[in-house]
Amino acid sequence: MLEAIASAARLSVAQVRRAAMYARDLGAVAQAAMLGGAAALERFQLELFVPVAPMLAQTAPDVGTALRELGGEAAFEWKMDGARIQVHKRAEEVRIYTRGLNEVTAALPEVVELARSLSAQVLILDGEVIALDNAGRPHAFQITMRRVGRRLDVEAMRAGLPLKAFFFDCLRLEAESIADRAARERFEALATAVPASAQMPRLITSAEPAAREYYEAALAAGHEGVMAKSLTAPYEAGNRGAGWLKIKRVHTLDLVVLAAEWGHGRRSGKLSNLHLGALDPSSGQYVMLGKTFKGLTDVMLEWQTREFLRRETHRDDWTVYLRPELVVEVAFTDLQASTRYPGGLALRLARVKRYRDDKSAAEADTMEAVRRIYAAQSGSARS
Repeated sequence: MLEAIASAARLSVAQVRRAAMYARDLGAVAQAAMLGGAAALERFQLELFVPVAPMLAQTAPDVGTALRELGGEAAFEWKMDGARIQVHKRAEEVRIYTRGLNEVTAALPEVVELARSLSAQVLILDGEVIALDNAGRPHAFQITMRRVGRRLDVEAMRAGLPLKAFFFDCLRLEAESIADRAARERFEALATAVPASAQMPRLITSAEPAAREYYEAALAAGHEGVMAKSLTAPYEAGNRGAGWLKIKRVHTLDLVVLAAEWGHGRRSGKLSNLHLGALDPSSGQYVMLGKTFKGLTDVMLEWQTREFLRRETHRDDWTVYLRPELVVEVAFTDLQASTRYPGGLALRLARVKRYRDDKSAAEADTMEAVRRIYAAQSGSARS
């Protein structure tokens, strides 16, 4: 629909998308575009207590690539695995919204208190809220989420699991929306509005060694990696803009395919969603760790459908179960505790890298390797 409006009004999709993110009515955007063009779309601005979808990031493999793609200098911030929050403030009135635009003000009294303590009368801030342990290291994402959205016994829960907010962007300061300004200006506004203790750690540099050291420091502190941000880009609400790049630690495991589900849409007739597992030496059984359909090319889909059917043991309406023979290299960001799978662990953001036709199932990674990775990322392996 955005593309249709842009085409009919002879405007760019970016102009229409920006207006649509701030408008409550797409029909009003279409009318403004057709009757008034780009100038009319400018009247759609960020409004207080009307949350907008957050800006999202694309992915870069490393800090060197990020620097090149962002023009040679960038802001690097710690990428925390917390809950995204958008804080709107007018005097003592504070409302907090999630990434999905749900209001969670009552669940986060410490963030409300922080916002009320700021000297600015009107603010809209973008940031993360996260639970930290006594050493200042992050708890797992699921633990943070026990607080976010909590409706009952909030104060009792707060006493045992306090949250800390880290803000990384300022979208409005006093009477003026600054979301369309360059990031460097928004960072300056953030620095005037929010104390350093509540700002996301940030390094602005053009030097790859310094950026790499900062990335390693973020990982050492228990975080996912870093965000790299263009200093000239505006805030693109709801868009996965090229001005933000995420650089995350990636693990890989060689896992065994236990089953696969039939695909949908253009993957109809192909076995697509893989059930991935590792052998538990203590029981001699394969333990499922998750599913993924990401990273599969058309050639891989054709090949694996043929090979899976040759190894079929049984099936139900959606799934074909296999002899545990094929090994696939899977990249993933981390492991999380899970009650869904019998091993108690699940892959997060898993993606197929390649099939390991050079490895037999006996040479694949076992649950011992999986547990070592989980222990290292959770900090239980620290000396």
